[in-house]
Amino acid sequence: MYDYRIAIIDDNQAVLKTLKLVLKGVFVSVVTLPHPNSLPALLASEKVDVVLLDMNFSAQRLDGEEGLNWLKYIKSQPNPPAVVLITAFGDISLAVTSLKEGAEDFITKPWDNDELIKKLLKAIEKRDDQRHQESTLHEATQLKDRYESTRQMTLNEVEKQHIMDTLDECHGNLTEASIRLGINRQTLYNRMKKHGLCL
Repeated sequence: MYDYRIAIIDDNQAVLKTLKLVLKGVFVSVVTLPHPNSLPALLASEKVDVVLLDMNFSAQRLDGEEGLNWLKYIKSQPNPPAVVLITAFGDISLAVTSLKEGAEDFITKPWDNDELIKKLLKAIEKRDDQRHQESTLHEATQLKDRYESTRQMTLNEVEKQHIMDTLDECHGNLTEASIRLGINRQTLYNRMKKHGLCL
């Protein structure tokens, strides 16, 4: 069993029951919803790793637009879960559109259980990889910005900033900070006094 949480949204109760039976031995938590209206509350209150989302919820509509709109909503949330769309209609153009809108994958009914599980796990992996890349890019951008701002600083300003950062990392512990800085405690205190830094 994987320590992942899945939300399944489908207006067909038989489909929800079947999917819950298939996936309860794979995911640590399986939540089923007959309509996506309660999805915002679920995402706000619980960690969800992947959403298995039906494309249509009204008998009058079979174009998949409802599913695409909910996909956009999910992907607009901070740290959104992976989304795999499921539909009874194997529309390739709809599949392409959903992937462009941020879905990790697409599956048609009737599904193959092994293929479904594989796609759900791969979708989570893809989402995690993307988060890692975004985090790495953000850190690199911050380092670049910090480097650029440091280039504009005087030597005194660089020293002051370095002492402040080290003190912050050491939670104000002068002994630990002086060791990290490679100076004795009295020298650190003198430099702090010089730069107007007080604990």
